[in-house]
Amino acid sequence: MEYQCIAKDVVLGKDVRIFNFVNLYGCTIGDGSKIGAFVEIQKNAKVGSNCKISSHTFICEGVEIGDNVFVGHGVMFINDKYPRAANPDGSLQTEADWTVTKTFIRNGASIGSGVTILCGVTVGENAIVGAGAVVTKDVPAGSVVAGVPARVMRRL
Repeated sequence: MEYQCIAKDVVLGKDVRIFNFVNLYGCTIGDGSKIGAFVEIQKNAKVGSNCKISSHTFICEGVEIGDNVFVGHGVMFINDKYPRAANPDGSLQTEADWTVTKTFIRNGASIGSGVTILCGVTVGENAIVGAGAVVTKDVPAGSVVAGVPARVMRRL
């Protein structure tokens, strides 16, 4: 397809569907997953099988998404608790100057549109994160969370 930037080091499973205007590098995407337009998935990120990653979503290094996960439009993942552009001496930071903090989205979870997920959290199996939420701590399996910060609203 036109307007796709898919690096040679990307590992794609069978029957993966990728729409235009994506940027994929150094990541793994499982069988049957669908990647929407304007999505970026960085190196060392993993997307499981049968996932739907909706448009305008950013999946950064250190994010691991299980199988059968829905990620809504415009979802942002974060992998650095204390981001800085420069070191105290004024030099630009490089990969050696910070540590990736992992984030886990477990099987069957659903992430609503416009959600921001801070690093170091786990969204449990079959959990639902409501649109616009900001996830700052772990989401229990089988729960529905919403709000800023996200709080448990009920159990499924």
